[in-house]
Amino acid sequence: MITVAIAEDHQALIDGIKSYIRYEDDIQVIGQANDGEALLKLVRLKQPKVVLCDIRMPKMDGIQATTTILKEFPHTKVVAFTMFDQTEAVQQMLKAGAHGYILKNSSLEVVLEAIRSVAKGNTYFDKKIVLEQNKKNSSKSVLSKREREILQLIAKGNTSHQIADSLFIGKSTVDTHRKNMIRKLGLSGPGELLRYAVEKKYEF
Repeated sequence: MITVAIAEDHQALIDGIKSYIRYEDDIQVIGQANDGEALLKLVRLKQPKVVLCDIRMPKMDGIQATTTILKEFPHTKVVAFTMFDQTEAVQQMLKAGAHGYILKNSSLEVVLEAIRSVAKGNTYFDKKIVLEQNKKNSSKSVLSKREREILQLIAKGNTSHQIADSLFIGKSTVDTHRKNMIRKLGLSGPGELLRYAVEKKYEF
């Protein structure tokens, strides 16, 4: 069972998500919060597997809350949930360690897809979000052609299974490429690789 906590300052949105999720056999909402401080208390008490976290909240914003949650509970998966599709907001949440990012105007099917994706250890990035291309520090000379192909798919929010299907290779091969890219680029883990891919916005 994927246990979920929702942090959002608009109760109507929480109620809508809860009503939709209640029919899912593998997902259960175990708590809700309307501000960042209440979210921290909830996570410490119930330790959900996934947190849907709004960026703009009273008392403590989602960026600070995410940083604290992942420091105390590193195995928790956080999905940023907001109306703000600006580059800076996305990058701040990713820097805080968020495993995914979705917009509030996305369909509820996307919400479910994001929850299931991060719960499996993957990342999820809403395809509606477009970041400015960062052309500095190009790593074309560091990464192989295959690694650049995979990095481009990571930036588009694809899971390892989806990448494997797209490139007609095994999931274990994709995972190996991910590990090699993390090592080559001097990154600390999958979250850092997602941030790097998004910031570079590869179009090879």
